[in-house]
Amino acid sequence: MKSKNSYSVYKPLCCSDMMPHVNSRREFMRIAGGAVLFSSMGLMSTGAQAASGNYEAMVLSCIDPRFQDLVNKKQSSDGLSGKYSAFTVAGASIGVVAPAFKEWSKTFWENLGASIQLHNIKKVIVVNHRDCGAAKIAYGDAKVATPAIEAATHKEALLEFKRQLQEKFPAMGTHLGLMALDGTVETFS
Repeated sequence: MKSKNSYSVYKPLCCSDMMPHVNSRREFMRIAGGAVLFSSMGLMSTGAQAASGNYEAMVLSCIDPRFQDLVNKKQSSDGLSGKYSAFTVAGASIGVVAPAFKEWSKTFWENLGASIQLHNIKKVIVVNHRDCGAAKIAYGDAKVATPAIEAATHKEALLEFKRQLQEKFPAMGTHLGLMALDGTVETFS
């Protein structure tokens, strides 16, 4: 009768010299499985590589959590899934052009320049949204007091963004939108 602890020792022929501490098939499979998992996640790669190539656009949107999924769904429905870089900042275009957030502007324009260089993008899609806290911070409650005033405030910021974009990157196209809480988008040009 065999004892409970008797088992045959498994020494893989190809790796036995490199892993002398492995004394069972189970231990070898645990180590090998971990190596496969880490390599599939890129953790054993020789270095990170930039995702360069040709992409359609950069999407500029707000940090508001209510709109993250809506913006992604909109881009997907427009056939842009996996075809755009993203920049998220409070207020979207307001975060780039409003004097209250002037420190953020340089960061956006530098990131856009990097996206143009890395991704060869052709346009910037800007998605502002209604009920935006950054709009209230930047311009005050009166500038978003009614839906019509709010739309006019966003339109002004979006058109100022477009003006600055054309000044800095004349060949770059734009698509300007104001998203409602239900995901519908009013466009401006």
